[in-house]
Amino acid sequence: MTIAKALTIAGSDCGGGAGIQADLKSFQERDVFGMSVITVLTAQNTLGVHGVYPQTLEAIGAQIDAIFQDMGTDAVKTGMLFSDEIVHLVVEKLQQYKAKNIVVDPVMIAKGGAPLLQKQAMDTVKSRLLPIATVITPNLPEACEILGLDSINTLEEMKKAAKALRELGPKYVVLKGGHLEGSNEAVDILFDGEEYFYFTAKRIDTIHTHGTGCTFAAAITAELAKGKSVHEAVGTAKQFIQAAIEESLCIGKGIGPTKHSAYRLR
Repeated sequence: MTIAKALTIAGSDCGGGAGIQADLKSFQERDVFGMSVITVLTAQNTLGVHGVYPQTLEAIGAQIDAIFQDMGTDAVKTGMLFSDEIVHLVVEKLQQYKAKNIVVDPVMIAKGGAPLLQKQAMDTVKSRLLPIATVITPNLPEACEILGLDSINTLEEMKKAAKALRELGPKYVVLKGGHLEGSNEAVDILFDGEEYFYFTAKRIDTIHTHGTGCTFAAAITAELAKGKSVHEAVGTAKQFIQAAIEESLCIGKGIGPTKHSAYRLR
């Protein structure tokens, strides 16, 4: 039996709601074989990030080599890369192995506000990682950080930001509108360099959204691994994350995780 394969290169969330754990759950739910390279161990729960422990470059490189020299992969997602050195290494390895279908979730800040990408790594993300990406999936605060903007407050400003992000090199930009205020809908914009496509869903009144960015990007990665187009992948991922948020889980004392199985169970 053959099965599509997807690799996540990201941080570990011991609480299970985000990072590597969310990615692998999403891959499984979308019927792809998930593999992982752990860049950083984090001690975190629903109340926040309590410790960040980067892995050595040797360990990260060895994990990537182990995957590509044996199983290979049909798509790759990057998440928390944390440092300038790790970003450089990951880019070099993905180029070395001619990785395809690269989905970059530019993880920068945790839900609770903890920094997940060192400031000196930002330039490397912009100059080296984004240009090799098939798709990037920033939320509005991440887009502002990348572009040096104070804020993005309207759909028109989202369109301009998506265009500016694409000029940094990725083939497709998915700008997530979950942080846009004053609307009953959550609108994500997909920009391919020529056209804008809109993916809209009802805004859910819940605080339990831990790991939504990871889960959404992982669902896109899984669909690309199966040979879907970017437009199809984003459409499915939007439905997948909407179901997960609608049935989010009240686990812990803070911001709980989403329910990764919700879309399948429907």
